[in-house]
Amino acid sequence: MNTPPRILIVDDEPFNVDYLEQELEESGYELLTASNGQEALDQIRNASPDLVLLDIMMPVMDGFSVLEQVKADSAVRDIPIIIISANSDLKSVVTKIQKGAEDYLPKPFEPVILHARITASLERKRLRDQEQQYLQSLEKELNIARDIQQQFLPQEMPNVPGWEISAYFKAAKFVAGDYYDAFTLPDGNLVFMVGDVCGKGVGAALFMTLFRSLLRATSTAAYFSGTSNNDVISPALRIGQSITITNNYVARTHEEALVFSTLFIGILNIADGTLTYVNAGNEAPHLLRADDSLEELHPTGPVIGFSPEAKFEVKESRLETGDRLLIFTDGIPDSKNAQDEFFGHERLVEVSTKKDATCAECVKRLGSELEMFIGSEDQFDDITILALRRL
Repeated sequence: MNTPPRILIVDDEPFNVDYLEQELEESGYELLTASNGQEALDQIRNASPDLVLLDIMMPVMDGFSVLEQVKADSAVRDIPIIIISANSDLKSVVTKIQKGAEDYLPKPFEPVILHARITASLERKRLRDQEQQYLQSLEKELNIARDIQQQFLPQEMPNVPGWEISAYFKAAKFVAGDYYDAFTLPDGNLVFMVGDVCGKGVGAALFMTLFRSLLRATSTAAYFSGTSNNDVISPALRIGQSITITNNYVARTHEEALVFSTLFIGILNIADGTLTYVNAGNEAPHLLRADDSLEELHPTGPVIGFSPEAKFEVKESRLETGDRLLIFTDGIPDSKNAQDEFFGHERLVEVSTKKDATCAECVKRLGSELEMFIGSEDQFDDITILALRRL
């Protein structure tokens, strides 16, 4: 059974209160009363009425003060308030509406207008309540989606002797299209990746889980290469099969979605520092040498998932003692501040080449500098950073 709407009548004149009660009682409303502004505030906060009929001229606290305090309180500000007053001055009416009143009723009351405005205000509140319930439900679902998506990202970085690795991840929305991963193979070597699915929001987040899962599965399984011995697969073959299978599957199976992902994926030989990698349309990672020189690992192929005919070149580099590799998505250089300036690549080079004691300090500092740069502006894109260094 539906609860009848609750209406609070606020007026210091008993005659007006009696009239409104008699006029409204046959409509099935639950009626509450208050004779001054303070009583009205107490009723509004304790009883949460669906509508308030508020007189302006009252003792203790006038209607304007009540209106201002209600609209300043997030817990009750959405309760509609109809101002009732004998003052029919148009400027005064406009002022009341600007301060947050839902509507205005002049005294003496015209019954038809009274019922029409009450009915309209209650209907608007019902629709607002439905909208709020929907938004709360949507927020709950998005929180669940975010929690599930977090399970597709590493809970902690692998501990690799002689190396350190750390990551920074910040979604622009509840869920993200960016992803990263790092894990060791049976031979002890390290696989790591950073990717960015086109688009934003839930759609990108769904495909993010697909790309990440396919890449991990195909880079760890031996049977894709036609052998049962995982140890005999070369890093180049392992990356090649992973990229090719993932690219072809997404491009063919989800052709109509027109979805793709940038990706940097590498296999690091932890013994000699050899890095075997493919850069599929991703931002060029920064390889900062121990002598402070900077190298960039530019794309070796197009984005993955767009065309089954795409070809990807596997390349090699080498990390010596003290060298640090920084991989990131375009959410960093494309970040904007309040002056509509991009963070940009030049600023990124300047920031990324600063010395840090650890990789963890490096990604944390870079994340902090980005947050300071963006300031009060909305974060436009997901931000992902992964750093590794040879000790």
